[in-house]
Amino acid sequence: MIAVRQDEGQNAQRQTAKTEKLPYCIELWAEDNSCVQKVLARAATLSLARAIFGAARDEHPERRLTLRQASRVLDDTGKRG
Repeated sequence: MIAVRQDEGQNAQRQTAKTEKLPYCIELWAEDNSCVQKVLARAATLSLARAIFGAARDEHPERRLTLRQASRVLDDTGKRG
């Protein structure tokens, strides 16, 4: 049996609730495109997520960025040619 302090469980529940309210995710990939290096932002709406994605693209023009909603990729700078 694993013991979890009550406040740790509550923190995990709050974190899950925050993530559910921010369904859009902007990710910066590693320079070799092997994996996501960092989640740059989360957003509550698609229009906000697209604005953040555009700013991130301007900030990191040589890097791959993805805009996701859960497992669905909405935009990917690596797919442009």
